[in-house]
Amino acid sequence: MNAPGPFDGSAAGRVARLLTGELVQPVSPPVTAFAARLVGHAPVMGVLFYGSALRQADPEGILDFYIVVERQSDWPRGRTAQVANALLPPNVEYHELVVNGATLRAKVAIVTIAQFRAMTGRRTVDTTLWARFCQPLRLVWVRDAVAADDILRCLVRAVAVAAWWAACLGPAEGTAEKYWESLLERTYGAELRVESAGRPRSLLGGKGDRYRDLLIAAWTASGLSFRQKGAVLRPEVSDSVRARALRRWRLRDTLGRPLNIARLAKGAFTFTGGARYVAWKIRRHTGIELALTPFSERHPLICLPWLLWTLRRAGLFRRTRPPGA
Repeated sequence: MNAPGPFDGSAAGRVARLLTGELVQPVSPPVTAFAARLVGHAPVMGVLFYGSALRQADPEGILDFYIVVERQSDWPRGRTAQVANALLPPNVEYHELVVNGATLRAKVAIVTIAQFRAMTGRRTVDTTLWARFCQPLRLVWVRDAVAADDILRCLVRAVAVAAWWAACLGPAEGTAEKYWESLLERTYGAELRVESAGRPRSLLGGKGDRYRDLLIAAWTASGLSFRQKGAVLRPEVSDSVRARALRRWRLRDTLGRPLNIARLAKGAFTFTGGARYVAWKIRRHTGIELALTPFSERHPLICLPWLLWTLRRAGLFRRTRPPGA
């Protein structure tokens, strides 16, 4: 078994059908309305909805969207942001919209379809997209059937890559959930994401059948032989293939942190709505209200000292004495 090769047509169709059945499931009308208003008149290919707000509705939470476009110029933003997104995708924006009298909030990432293909392909050293899009998601807005097919092909690729890494990096045998948990732990580590130890397991909660069916379908489609006894799976991965995979993973593990640190640095200049996002996070977690001016929204870095001073005066950095101290 080498890198994930071309899918067997009929078996790949099984993966595509599983994903399609999921993509078209309805979401709450406010989410659909938010996506439609977000797109407006921009020539967008599609909008994918994923993340914690999909798994469990939270009126005060953040919606997560990925917007897929054909060209960088298809999404309205400045030239600097377009160039930054071309060099190191995705760019992330924060949006607030009032839908049916309620304020909804969203983080919105933007990629071109070419970037989507590359970042869900077998050669990518960046785990950002394929690790996210083997998880549940919905296609909440799409331009046409051609765009839907293009996006679906990328998602099938994401599952193929994830399933291959799960077989090579996971245990010699185990349940499908064990393979996915092991894989998500690896990708979280590579991406420098601060998550609790139980986070991978919580992502799989209540979706065991879904992850099992996808893993088996993807392994079958890629020609990977495996044995199944009850819920226990055993992929036939030789020691030499596993050793090569571990060497290749070290490259992804090494580059993942610098890539995400670079994205954070880039976000300081390209995160549209970033000041409002920070203000919302502070209000949600501390109850402290930041009165942002139009200037501070446009120039969050210049206003950072004022922001820190305001938070200090509000007592955010004050240490709490332990009882009896």
